[in-house]
Amino acid sequence: MMKTPEFWSHRGPTAVALLPLTPLWWLAGTLRKRFATPYRAPVPVICVGNLTAGGVGKTPLVAWLFDRLTERGFQPAILSRGHGGSATNPLWVDPAEHDAGICGDEPLMLADGRDVMVARDRARGARMIADRGRHDVIIMDDGMQNPYLAHDLEIGVFDGSSGVGNGWLMPAGPLRVPLSSGLAQLDLAVINGADETGFSAQIPASVEQYSARLHPEKSVIEELAGTPLLAFAGIGRPKRFFASLEAAGGEIAKELSFADHHPYSQHDLMQILEDAQRYGAEMITTQKDWMRLPPDWRSRVAMLPVTLEIDRADDLLARVEAAITSLTGAQHG
Repeated sequence: MMKTPEFWSHRGPTAVALLPLTPLWWLAGTLRKRFATPYRAPVPVICVGNLTAGGVGKTPLVAWLFDRLTERGFQPAILSRGHGGSATNPLWVDPAEHDAGICGDEPLMLADGRDVMVARDRARGARMIADRGRHDVIIMDDGMQNPYLAHDLEIGVFDGSSGVGNGWLMPAGPLRVPLSSGLAQLDLAVINGADETGFSAQIPASVEQYSARLHPEKSVIEELAGTPLLAFAGIGRPKRFFASLEAAGGEIAKELSFADHHPYSQHDLMQILEDAQRYGAEMITTQKDWMRLPPDWRSRVAMLPVTLEIDRADDLLARVEAAITSLTGAQHG
């Protein structure tokens, strides 16, 4: 996995130089979709995805949907690709048996009290969920561009600070698909954080929009008040973590960024520890990164959980529930 390139945010020389390669990316995606035969699961599939590469806050929304739908009487299951994990066959994630090296950091984080299936082959994973006979809806974490599993509801998540970057396809920009066709496939859109780029104006009126924010756990910040912090993160957008930590009152002495889903080696961790000692700082990281730490390091590193707040959350949940009900005819609540 790579860090989100800085040049994706603007149309500078590096992006322009890579622009001739974007037709190849588009062609590969088009051919993949054209020759795929999507599997339609016997239960509704809600896809929570994005049009861009890099972290936008999908996983907290997946957790929120699972929890709210469960409260409403549904029996959801989460389906994840398991990025960063080594499992080659579909696997029900068990935090007592599996670690991030097997199932990936995001599924391990989600599996705290939730049913999570990891499957590189999403269609095969969906079949196994359906065959279990216990679940009446599948929430797919990422995979919006996966043509092998049919989706019944598409929820696009966008980072408010970056929007769609320079608006170009990979590798010149962050877009996985052309913006117009990507927006056309959405049913709902969630913008995570303040819309600093004005991107929301480009979303079609037919797509209902919602605003969301991730709030750092205050108790962690309060416990570390007055303490210099060495903050490190291997996520799609590490700067967002650092900014949220500072906004919450954290005093960052040093920032360290790694690639998304970076597997921390003993060498990495010893270097982080040496930097922390040099600055007289406590080490702190994201919940997702903390899941990838060896067990003997977790007690040494503070973890900053976040909670998701959604404007008009009841309306969003009602729309999701209505979509499920229209497909199954089942009433809950």
